[in-house]
Amino acid sequence: MRYTFSRYGKNLAKTTDMISTDLGENLRKLHERFADAPDLITTQFLMGETNRPALLVYLDGMVEKPVLHQHILRPLLFQTFAYTDLSNLELSLTGRKTARAWAHAEGAILSGRSVLFVDGEEHCLLLDTQGGPQRSVDEPATETVIKGARLSFVESLGQNVSLIRRYIPHHELKIKELRVGLRSRTKVALLYLGDVANLELVKELEERISRITIDGIVNVGELQELIETHWLTPFPQFMSTERPDSAASQILQGRIVIIVDQSPWVMVAPITLTSFFQSVDDYSMRWMISSFIRLLRFAGFLVSLFLPALYIAALTFHYEIIPLNLILSIGESRERVPIPPFMEAIIMEITLEMLREAGIRLPSKIGQTVGIVGGIVIGQAAVSAGIVSNIMVIVVAVTAIASFIMPNTELAAAVRILRFPMMIVAYMFGIVGIVVGMMVLIIHLLALESLGTPYGSPFAPFLASSWKDNLVRLPIWSFRNRPRSIRVQQEVRQEKHDKSGDEK
Repeated sequence: MRYTFSRYGKNLAKTTDMISTDLGENLRKLHERFADAPDLITTQFLMGETNRPALLVYLDGMVEKPVLHQHILRPLLFQTFAYTDLSNLELSLTGRKTARAWAHAEGAILSGRSVLFVDGEEHCLLLDTQGGPQRSVDEPATETVIKGARLSFVESLGQNVSLIRRYIPHHELKIKELRVGLRSRTKVALLYLGDVANLELVKELEERISRITIDGIVNVGELQELIETHWLTPFPQFMSTERPDSAASQILQGRIVIIVDQSPWVMVAPITLTSFFQSVDDYSMRWMISSFIRLLRFAGFLVSLFLPALYIAALTFHYEIIPLNLILSIGESRERVPIPPFMEAIIMEITLEMLREAGIRLPSKIGQTVGIVGGIVIGQAAVSAGIVSNIMVIVVAVTAIASFIMPNTELAAAVRILRFPMMIVAYMFGIVGIVVGMMVLIIHLLALESLGTPYGSPFAPFLASSWKDNLVRLPIWSFRNRPRSIRVQQEVRQEKHDKSGDEK
């Protein structure tokens, strides 16, 4: 790794070369720097009536060619103008600036700009013509809602920022742009409210990103692992979302949104465990219905994590707690099964995970078919062959449905992983093992932090004012303050709601 960076340092030293006044020399250096780059387009021409040699350079596929032809080549070739110097060149393109060093010219070409060289000039002109293939804004693929917006982020940092700006058209929406990756130079933007967010957290996040010395990142998940504090945990310390309305809502609460160029997902920090149980739909439905659904998600979290372990513990150590009629039914179901409940559960859980992965990797229509047909056929065949019991199939199916209730896929994935150690301790020590596992898990969650914010807040530390939007969701008018765990500058989000007018 050290060798790679030292070589890169030598390359940086080379980029301090200055642009020559000789057009032929500049063309030679271009071909030298972009050797084996067939997508580099160099167009030489004479500028209008001045007959001054010029050179236009860009990378094919990274520029808007209509802009290039209409606003640069056509005026320079066919229009009459008085040429004084490059900085005063009459072009209808607004985004442009001059550069003297080759490092700036090279960086501009690689980022999709066009660069204009003119013979006799010691500067070049960097023109904003970035373009190329882009995906249109579409409906979210994983975070579907009933009454929310049908918009999702795309792979362009600029478009993602504009999607959030539509929700928060305020001058206090601040954007800090950074670069990550010695080779990829990936753009990363931090979005927050300047008069609300905790500026120390913004600075801390900025420093963590600035300390990264990697050759490049290609998605938001890589950045997340590079800036998180605790690496030995399955729980996410940043929340990822593909919904602009969800990201805007988090900014309004005082959190920071991190956008990585070329990634359709953004990160939110700091975050707590209960944040992963919230959904955009919670705030578009009646508060009592939202509260019921949220309680259902917490119940699904516990069922998904502990149900197979409880089944194993009950059949292995504590069968006396099972009602007599039920244990007779279970015994009848298991009379042909030669393996212990633990092995049954492991086989079924691994089969379920394989079916889930197969469903994700295959095209959507085929994936759904494989999931349904695979689940029914394999489950029925396994029961008929005496490999697993009917009761175990029911337990695994209920566990799978409970895991789908959680709105965040990263938290659901963490629960899927933790289910296996819980089954192991249940098989070895019964209920005692499950209780010990639960205690270790609670201690681990309380020790976690997300950008210096306790992960277990508002339970530990106890913050009574933040309970209005955690286990249940109270009416919106009762949320006068922002979450205290984030330590925002402005705690008050809305004035006291006057409902007296409704009674007149």
